[in-house]
This record gives sequence, C-alpha cells and structure tokens, in this order.
Amino acid sequence: MHNTSPVFGLGGFMLPSNKVREFATWFYQLKCRLLQFEINRDGIPAYRWEKKGAALFTTTNVLRYAELRHATFRLMNRIEKDGGIVFYVGIQKTHSPETNSPKDLYCTVLHESIKRLDQYCLSRNAHFQMLLDEQEDSFRSQIVSEASKQMFGEARKTMIEPPIQAESHLFQTLQCADWLCGLIGRVGCYQVLPQEYDDLQWTEKYFINRLRRVAPTSGIRRQRTGRGVAQVLID
Repeated sequence: MHNTSPVFGLGGFMLPSNKVREFATWFYQLKCRLLQFEINRDGIPAYRWEKKGAALFTTTNVLRYAELRHATFRLMNRIEKDGGIVFYVGIQKTHSPETNSPKDLYCTVLHESIKRLDQYCLSRNAHFQMLLDEQEDSFRSQIVSEASKQMFGEARKTMIEPPIQAESHLFQTLQCADWLCGLIGRVGCYQVLPQEYDDLQWTEKYFINRLRRVAPTSGIRRQRTGRGVAQVLID
C-alpha cells in the first residue's frame, strides 16, 4: 500500500529449528500477559487472537506504555539468547503508485532476503526454511516461482524448499514476525524521512541500537539526491 509508508520491506526473525517450539510457547505467554485485556474483550481464544504490529507500535502506545517497550526488549533478547537473529530488508519507495508494480517490488525484496539468509547460513554450515504470511491466491504462485528460480537457478545452497505461506492468526511465530515488522516499519520511516516522521523519534531513542545488535545482516536502502542518485544501506 503506497500511501501508508515510504518504505517497503520484508522482515521477521530466524531461529535454530530446535528452538522454534519453545520460542512459540514463550511468545504466546508474552502476548497473553501484555494484551490480556484486549484478548478478554474480543472473546477470541488467545491462541487464535492476534494483534497486528502496525497497530501495536504506534507512537501513543510506545510512549504511554513502558510495558510494551520492556516486552519488546525481552523479545529481542530472547531471540538472541536462543541463537537467532532479527532479519529485515527494506527499500525506500521512489515511484508513484501509478508507475510501480507492487508484485515486482515484493519479488525484488524477496530475492534480496533469500540471498542474505543464504549467505548467513552458508557461513554457519546451516540450512533454512522460510515461513511467510499468506498472500492472495493470484500472487502465491509468483512468490514460489521467484524463490524456486533462486533456489535452483542461482544455486542458493542452504534453502531447503521454496517459502511456505500460512495464516498468521494460526502461528505464533508469524505473529511475532508481524510485531517485529510493525516496529521495523516505524524505524524505516524515521530513518529515510526523519523530518516528515519526526513523531517517530522514539525509534532512535529506544530501539535502533538494539536492532543493529540483533539484526546483523539487515538493512534499508535509502535514496539520496545529489550528484545523481545513490542507494545507501542503513544498517
């Protein structure tokens, strides 16, 4: 959606496979403690109830509720403690909605994400499997096709299979990834257009240094004008 953010990206986290179940349980318990009032109010079983990251990480919520900030710190610490990383790849939008293809943009970022995850796993003699939030049917096959092209045509040696897509309300890990993306999206807005998003200064105060520590292979490309146009990676 071109009218909601100046940045598009993919993000989430990577964990060793033997830590995933334990982490999912831990995140579920964290979610229940942090948002018990909303869960009870909505009357949906907690294991199916989800709070979108974009709705969670608003300026009002972050500045008003210290519990949210502390829970986010614990979340990053837990991923790091379990031998995982936070991961994101983003790019500043420079084309108008009329001239830009959302699907092409998604595939470009997916391509870069797979490349970086592959390089990360190669350096650790590991393999990885991607679980993505479910996309519309008309786009699903294109995602699999793009990933397969990389997996076989470009010899991405560590990706086990093309990405699997699932409904986020059924997976605690996907809900966690969406929370991280909600936060990273705010960070990206402030990083690429700080004057236009000065209400997001809290991202610099509370979160950017922690993200740099737990997201070593991640970044957002920002467009700069001057003598031509350069792409700068925000690490």
